[in-house]
Amino acid sequence: MTDRAVLEVIALDEEDAVAAQTGGADRLELVTDMAADGLTPSTASFAAIRAAVDIPLRVMLRLADGFAAGDVDALVGRAEELRSAGATEFVLGFLTPDGEPDLVAVERLIAVLDGCHWTFHRAIDRAADRDGLRKLLADLPGLDTYLTAGAATGVDDGLPTLRAEAAHAGEPGYEARILVGGGLRLDHLPALRAAGLTAFHIGGAARPRGWTHPVAAEAVRTWREAIDG
Repeated sequence: MTDRAVLEVIALDEEDAVAAQTGGADRLELVTDMAADGLTPSTASFAAIRAAVDIPLRVMLRLADGFAAGDVDALVGRAEELRSAGATEFVLGFLTPDGEPDLVAVERLIAVLDGCHWTFHRAIDRAADRDGLRKLLADLPGLDTYLTAGAATGVDDGLPTLRAEAAHAGEPGYEARILVGGGLRLDHLPALRAAGLTAFHIGGAARPRGWTHPVAAEAVRTWREAIDG
């Protein structure tokens, strides 16, 4: 990956993946079942997408809607299958009922990932203490990204938090890159770029006709050009 700003696009299948890469995506987040906000894809789906594109793929590890880990043994099994199929980057993140990071689940999974890079996803936006979560996770191997809108309700409400966290970049708990996603629109980009944010995540915005239609390369290209300025 180059030093330019990162554009990550959600892909559900090979068609999405090829269109996103054609439009200028730097990386894909692989999921299934967007009705549940994105769950772990099958190993066969991962393999097909890996064969179709040559940009990095981050695979979701999440088996049910919400931010509870659920069946951790099943999650570990899926992670092992995906690692065996060649997956090297992942997306995960779980909370306890009190909104604290579920360290038991997270640590069991990253033991299987064995140093792979991973994103802590938007569970941070529903955490009881964002700063505390970051500091608890700071030393976990492989964590290099937080996917966040700054607020559970999306970037509109999260902009002040995103700006504030960007200003702490490099400090303890803030070493991981902020990947902005969740209600992200093109008109947010000037303020986010001015705050020093350099990574952006889109899903529905890459599908102008809705989630029942595939990624449109031209929509991704529009975002690529806007991010690059």
